[in-house]
Amino acid sequence: MRIGLFAVGRLKAGPEKDLAARYLDRFAKAGPAIGLEMARMTEVAESRASNSETRKREEAGLLQKAHPEGGVLILLDERGKALDSEAFAAMLGTFRDQGKRDLTIAIGGADGLDPSLYDKADLTICLGKLTWPHQLVRILIAEQLYRAVTILSGHPYHRV
Repeated sequence: MRIGLFAVGRLKAGPEKDLAARYLDRFAKAGPAIGLEMARMTEVAESRASNSETRKREEAGLLQKAHPEGGVLILLDERGKALDSEAFAAMLGTFRDQGKRDLTIAIGGADGLDPSLYDKADLTICLGKLTWPHQLVRILIAEQLYRAVTILSGHPYHRV
């Protein structure tokens, strides 16, 4: 299953970008052995529209263009379902085992995600009830993707 990340906002060169890249590289190297591969990282600039509703609608349009038709769409939202690392790994494994070819994880912009996306999403999850800047969310989800691969393959990286 090909996994893509979609993020509103671009990471500038620096430690956040380096750390996210490190975990995505680990994921890309370990994932294919268990049927998970890093397909793409799509970064889009935040909309410059004058109001939040228009910004969210424009950003949603960019997400819909980047998301492969028929693929699984997972939204990251503070009001989503909280999963522990093992449940996140199991969810990825289930979608993979169901023969899903593509999966996109979407990180919204400062205004959040457009309401129209929630109806199209297969799942909405949170990384806790706190609000995180997209730079940190990128690191957190990259690490969880790598952790999921280690859990699914029985590697000792994940310790409880």
